[in-house]
Amino acid sequence: MANIIVFAVTCVAMILCVLFFPKLTIGKLHIATYWMVALLGAAVMLACGQTDVVALGKSLIADTTVNPLKILVLFLSMTILSVFLDELGFFRFLASVILRHAHGGQKRLFFALYFTVSALTVFTSNDVIVLSFTPFICYFAKNAKIDPMPYLAAEFVGANTWSMALLIGNPTNIYLSTAYGDGVDFVSYLGVSILPTVAAGGVSLLALWLLFRKRLNAPILGRANREIVGDKLCLGVGIAHLAVCTVLLAIGSYIGIEMWIVALCCAGSLFLFTLIIFAFRRQRPRILGGCLKRAPWQLVPFLLSMFVMTEALNMQGTTAAIGNFLGTDFAVFKYGALSFFASNLINNIPMSVFFSSMIGAAGAGEGAMYATVVGSNLGAFFTPIGALAGLMFSSILAEHEIKFGYLDFLKLGVTVALPALAAALGTLWGVLLI
Repeated sequence: MANIIVFAVTCVAMILCVLFFPKLTIGKLHIATYWMVALLGAAVMLACGQTDVVALGKSLIADTTVNPLKILVLFLSMTILSVFLDELGFFRFLASVILRHAHGGQKRLFFALYFTVSALTVFTSNDVIVLSFTPFICYFAKNAKIDPMPYLAAEFVGANTWSMALLIGNPTNIYLSTAYGDGVDFVSYLGVSILPTVAAGGVSLLALWLLFRKRLNAPILGRANREIVGDKLCLGVGIAHLAVCTVLLAIGSYIGIEMWIVALCCAGSLFLFTLIIFAFRRQRPRILGGCLKRAPWQLVPFLLSMFVMTEALNMQGTTAAIGNFLGTDFAVFKYGALSFFASNLINNIPMSVFFSSMIGAAGAGEGAMYATVVGSNLGAFFTPIGALAGLMFSSILAEHEIKFGYLDFLKLGVTVALPALAAALGTLWGVLLI
């Protein structure tokens, strides 16, 4: 009982901190508070003495797709690849090029961005797209002197909606589908997921258009600055590594290479090549220091803390009890809605671990599994806590001094995520009946 109370208090306190006290400022140092609350909650839960610490330690290093250590390596490595290009000024340069060739006003750009992001997400992953496109949008909107919100929303919604289509689109897709029964293969997953994804994608695009159509009537006033990337050799190396990494992430599941290994090897190779280049130049590789400084290290204590708490509840039998209480009737709608909102209490990755155990204990069936996949993806754009992509997204925007806070997420969630969720679950229910 003590663990449940600690868990509930931690979730509430974390949300309150995000709303009213998001950062702790010590001199020039700004520290996010959400991970501090999660870390404190995990420490208190362990101190209560009701958790098997040895078993918990084994679960942290278990060979699963949502092993928190693997996910952290994936996120940090991909961040470094993206930040490396940003440090060189690549996204500023790309934004200036696009602006010089922008014709047809904002509406055309809006739809072009949404469809581009959606198509790329299907074959890569939502996290890769958010990390790559967000800096570009920030620079482009600033140079064009236009409101960045419609484009940021289109990018984030598109990336976290169309990520449902393929098994590789989100780590939660992989975990939930492989943990269910004997596992779900790539083709079977696609056969069920494609129509709910299309339905959610169509509804989300319509909702975005209704939400931002007036803002998109404003003209593009800015002119492109002539941005130049001075270090063309490092730029070529950085682009090559990001391109190779993206391709390998897309085909990794087909050739049996895990995503975290791909990302880590690419980031390590990038560092090695950069060190060699600067050694020949007899210069200090300051760009690597900038990459390490900007990496989202706060995700490490947050994800590990949330994983510890959810695993502790799982070991106590809490997940099984909840699963048995929910039963198997209307599983698509129950599990879809609950996983959506649970993602915004504990993040979608710990939620997937939690709900996978619930589905197995209750024998809820494949409808519950696919519905949880839907909730884990669409829950990302209801609040910034919903997914690591949301935390990364918020972190990048803070660097560019663009405010997109908890209430902005909530507005987007109510007007876009909830209709998309209803469309996806309704379509999923119909697909499973056929």
